[in-house]
Amino acid sequence: MKKNVWPTVESIPVSAVTDDRPPGQLKPARMQEIAGATGTGRDTAGGEAVRATGVGTAGTRRRTGARGNPAAEFGFSGDPGQHGDPGDDMLHAQRVWDGTLATNRMDDLGVNTERQRMETKDVTASVSLLVDGWPGDVRACVESVLAHTACTVVALDLGNLDGAGEVLDQLADREPDRVRVWHVAESPHWRGGTATWGVARAKLLRLDTAEVHVLMDTSLVLEGDALTPLVAAVWEGAVAAGWQGRKPPGVDQRDSDDWMEAGPGKVPALTGDLMAVRRSAALSALPEDARYGAGADLELSLRLPGEKVVPRTRLPVRRAREHPVDDRYRVEEAHRNHGRVLAMLEPS
Repeated sequence: MKKNVWPTVESIPVSAVTDDRPPGQLKPARMQEIAGATGTGRDTAGGEAVRATGVGTAGTRRRTGARGNPAAEFGFSGDPGQHGDPGDDMLHAQRVWDGTLATNRMDDLGVNTERQRMETKDVTASVSLLVDGWPGDVRACVESVLAHTACTVVALDLGNLDGAGEVLDQLADREPDRVRVWHVAESPHWRGGTATWGVARAKLLRLDTAEVHVLMDTSLVLEGDALTPLVAAVWEGAVAAGWQGRKPPGVDQRDSDDWMEAGPGKVPALTGDLMAVRRSAALSALPEDARYGAGADLELSLRLPGEKVVPRTRLPVRRAREHPVDDRYRVEEAHRNHGRVLAMLEPS
């Protein structure tokens, strides 16, 4: 590689950055405690729409020809004036249902994403990557970020495994204003080296200067603008927003490493494979002593003060393939991180 290679992650110098100033564009973080995952009532499995019940919709059947109340077939009340007793609980429920369906249809049309894009156009956001080999996946991941977002990519190459660092150099040469790369001779701990997840992630946080820092795994590929909804959620007041939410196992399953899926909406924790976070909050929450990311991302998420959310909009993201980890390190460290996370959940 023609670029400078630092001996270790910790040896990379970080220029002075003032992080105690108020965020330039973000709204204040909402400091709400999450007592558990909350659902939204939305059909997120892509199944058949729920038949509406309530004002103006009871017993609705599909008709042919002219329809007296076509809105009712889509779950709307069909009453633009929303007439009726304001204190009627069913009427209130119908209004909420109508609004939710309208929002969901706007999501499907991309209207909300475009609105969010305009609202957050002045928010600075960077996508941070820990590169540990898999050059083909690295290229696909970075190119998808460049194609579908306006974010800067900040990448830390660990050991140029399989030539992945050289791929980053090629992308940086092509897009010098959007791709910033640091190389170290250390290979990652989870592949038998000495560079740990916590130290490497902390270095990326300090090298970055954006308000919103997006943790992304190089095994993921964006198939559309998946980042605007995450950045918008942070801009609105969440401390972090992610692709996938998690909630802890039940009381009788506390020894299990398998956290359950949570969201959309407010969630107790987020996975670190695609998570946007207020950088100023992440700087003090990141577990820098974590050697391996499994479980450490949940610990980071739990340490963040404020709301964590999964957007209601389906994000256009896919995983190219799993990146296996050396079992000598994966099992030991995953259990260690899991134990730390469970300790955080125990009542004091």
